[in-house]
Amino acid sequence: MYEPGDYQSPNLAFLWPAFIAAAASDMAALVAKHFANLAVGPGGPTIEEPKWATPHGVALELKTARLRDFSTATAGSPALLVTPLSLHGAAVADLAPGHSLVAALCAAGLRRLFAVDWRTAVPDMRFLGIDDYLADLNVLVDHVGAPVDLIGLCQGGWMALLYAARFPAKVRKLVLAGAPVDLAASSSALSDLVGMTPLDTFEELVRIGDGIVPGRKVLKFWGMESVFAEDIRQALQTDVTPSSPDFTELEAAFRDWYAWTIDLPGAYFLEVVDKLFKHNQLALGTFVALGQRIDLATVKTPAFLLAADEDELVAPAQLFAAGRLLGTAAENIRSATAPCRHIGLFMGKDVLEQTWPAIVRWIGEPVAVDRYVAPVAASIAG
Repeated sequence: MYEPGDYQSPNLAFLWPAFIAAAASDMAALVAKHFANLAVGPGGPTIEEPKWATPHGVALELKTARLRDFSTATAGSPALLVTPLSLHGAAVADLAPGHSLVAALCAAGLRRLFAVDWRTAVPDMRFLGIDDYLADLNVLVDHVGAPVDLIGLCQGGWMALLYAARFPAKVRKLVLAGAPVDLAASSSALSDLVGMTPLDTFEELVRIGDGIVPGRKVLKFWGMESVFAEDIRQALQTDVTPSSPDFTELEAAFRDWYAWTIDLPGAYFLEVVDKLFKHNQLALGTFVALGQRIDLATVKTPAFLLAADEDELVAPAQLFAAGRLLGTAAENIRSATAPCRHIGLFMGKDVLEQTWPAIVRWIGEPVAVDRYVAPVAASIAG
């Protein structure tokens, strides 16, 4: 596999909070030196939000998110893509023809497909936390119509899992792809770096952004020049000739997606870093969501766990730990490992063609009706 020897792999910059890795590396002094510039310096040129590749409509607009509708039918069980609320935008799920998870899911048979497109945070959103986003996710699920099949991608995976635990009667099946669930199950470059970085470093980042984590300014620590064309080619698993016009167009689509960032509410950012990454509360059963402690053992939802065998952000064991933490019967848990890096799970041509169609077939399998009786009763009683 291509690994240039004279620079740090840019894959760590693909999804937050990997960018803060610099604070725990040889760049620590440089980061400290430029904190003031991060706070007052220019954020860079205005960049147009990347377009989604697949035709669709917008079914609902909230302050925190848009609900994008890719459905080709009005009847049937709905599926909802919970994209990462991260440094980069939700178009990670619909980059370009041949590199679109949305298109792959539709082609494999999902006729009612929706996606959560998280919006950039504005100043009056700085105090929004995980509970606020879960509550809005609940609004989107109700609009789509429960029970829904949730497909959580990376950071959207733990959010989908939290939602399934908090609202079990509203989730029919659960797919987690490259999602960190138990950070103690194994180490990864991301979890190690976040673990060794003092919390006050993250707090300082929020402070200099006046309560907002500024995406465009943070991205300056890497810059687009650090992402090599060969990295893009391998991440996308494309066999298009690097010097061809087709690759030039594909590379441009990737760079447009990479360059456009969203700002994150500081409260949400710090909660994720502290509660999920530093204290592993989701796996330990101490996380409280919308007033209720989350015990994953109470989740009976059928689940499919998809990991990347060369994932530099989320170790497969961090995801597969969900298999022992969930209360789902063993026969209702499936798992698979795809031959790719993290971003390849959502953009890689081979993974989209060979792995995701099997997941769609699994989603289409019937679920016993009586699975919903106990959760409904419990939610009424609670």
